[in-house]
This record gives sequence, C-alpha cells and structure tokens, in this order.
Amino acid sequence: MQLTLGPVLYNWQPGQWRDFYFRIAEEAPVDVVAIGEVVCSKRSPFFAGHMPAVIERLAACGKQVVLGSLILVSLQRERRQMAELAANTDFMVEANDLSCLGALADRPHAIGPFVNVYNEAAAAYFAGRGARRICLPPELPLDSIRTIATALCDVTTEVFAFGRLPLAISARCYHARLHKLSKDNCRFICEQDPDGLPVATLDGEPFLAMNGVQTMSHACANLLGEAGALAAAGVRALRLSPQQCDMVAVARIFRDVIDGSRTYEDGMRQLSRVYPDVPFANGFVHGEPGAAFIADKAGASLRARRPQAGGAMR
Repeated sequence: MQLTLGPVLYNWQPGQWRDFYFRIAEEAPVDVVAIGEVVCSKRSPFFAGHMPAVIERLAACGKQVVLGSLILVSLQRERRQMAELAANTDFMVEANDLSCLGALADRPHAIGPFVNVYNEAAAAYFAGRGARRICLPPELPLDSIRTIATALCDVTTEVFAFGRLPLAISARCYHARLHKLSKDNCRFICEQDPDGLPVATLDGEPFLAMNGVQTMSHACANLLGEAGALAAAGVRALRLSPQQCDMVAVARIFRDVIDGSRTYEDGMRQLSRVYPDVPFANGFVHGEPGAAFIADKAGASLRARRPQAGGAMR
C-alpha cells in the first residue's frame, strides 16, 4: 500500500508552503507527492518561485512528484496555464478537470479525486486514454471501490483517506463575498483561514468549511481503520490531504498501522492528538452519511490481523 500526499488545498503563506514540502521530502514516509495550486489560479504566482526547489528536494529524497491541474478551468488565462502544465514531460500530471485531458491523451498521467469516476466503465475509459493512477472521489462506498479497483489491473487505484473532504468547487469566491469583496479584488482574504473557515447551521451546528471557491467538509476523513479492507478490495494507495497539523506524524501513523508495527487503537489515539478538535468521519466508505464515524466497523479488518511477535501481520 502506497501513501500519497495530496496538494495543499488552502492558501498558505509561501514560506510555510515551501518549508512544509521540504520537511515532507526529508521526513515523511510517503511514496508520491502531488503538488501545485489546484483550487484558485490567482494563488499560483505566490508559490511559483518555490516550485523548482520543492520539486528538486522531493525528487532527491525519493518521492514521486505529480503535478496537479486546476479543479475548475473557466478563464482563458487558466486554459493557457493548463496547456503549459500538460506540456511538461518530466513529471506525471494529475488531471483534476476534463479540460486538461485532451493534451494528456495517450501519455501516462493521473486522475485526481475531483473527476467523477463512479463506476468501472468510467475508470476503464480514463485508463484507455493513458491514466496510470486514479484517485477515486471520496464519496464512494466500499463496494463501488472494490468493483472499480478489481477492473483496473494495470492502474493504481487510490482512495482519499485523510483530510477535510473536498465537496464542491464554484466560479464564485465565498471568502471574498463574505468580506464584501469581489472575486477579482479578493485581497487573498482566504489566507486568514489556512485550515478553512468553519461554517455553521442556523442552529449553530458545525456544518462545512469554506476555502475560497471551494466547499469542504467540517469533519476530517479518516480511513485508518479501513486500510485493511481497502487493500483487500484492490486499493493500492491512500491519499493524505494536508491540514494545519503535523502531516509527517500523520503519515508515520498510517504507515505504521498499515505495516503492522502499530495497532489501530494506538494509531487513532495518536491521530486525535495530532489533529485535535476536528471530528473524524468514515461514513461514505460504509454507505452512510459522509459526516458519520462508524466506530464499530472502523479497524475491523486490522484487528483481524493482529501483529505477531516482531510486527509481522498474519
């Protein structure tokens, strides 16, 4: 089972963004790192100067680098940016919007979780056009994941396993609207909420998180307990989405639990300490409401293969 670190979805300070990836390169037990601004093209210039050094550091430390495309392409400027990205031949490109696929046809590439791959026919279509990795949308239940993964023998099937869930993208900027600013003159106000802006219902119940033009879940997806079942279903990679917490520690916990050197129960205790005050959710994979955490099912596949002496798994 590989571990993939997804792109930073939030508007972090450029120095923080660079240092985050430097530490990931040197310390995190992840196999693949997807980078690039995928949410808002207006943010891209802030990180562009750091991209070469970040890519060089990641590659030097043995990480496979994947360059992510925008989730929503709506302007001529953004179309040109995606064309330039697709013209890159040094690294695999992850398509998060169908407008990027024409330039990637018949070249090895990845499909991100923002593309609607809901059945094996859709997955086979993308695989036939050159997709070698497909990260499935986070709302799929385990049965659908198994069906798709089983049908894709030569493609790495990946599942979104940690982080606030990306639910929707819009041409409007919610952060700008909240502060009575236009999208074109947003003043990059989203940088004030580097882990998303919490949104509550009229009754004061936590509901969603706002990230510029993106709507995200309030709860943090956590499929640590489902890692064994996902592996049995044919999933070959789990995606960890960067949050405002120690993502190196998150990656180590997932790696240790998957490899059998740490119990699921201890892993959950540690994750709760690393990312406190945010509820965990695994409802989608169990066919339940996405915000739910089905505690009695989480960890079942891992508990069934307790470590033997020395950490080997039965």
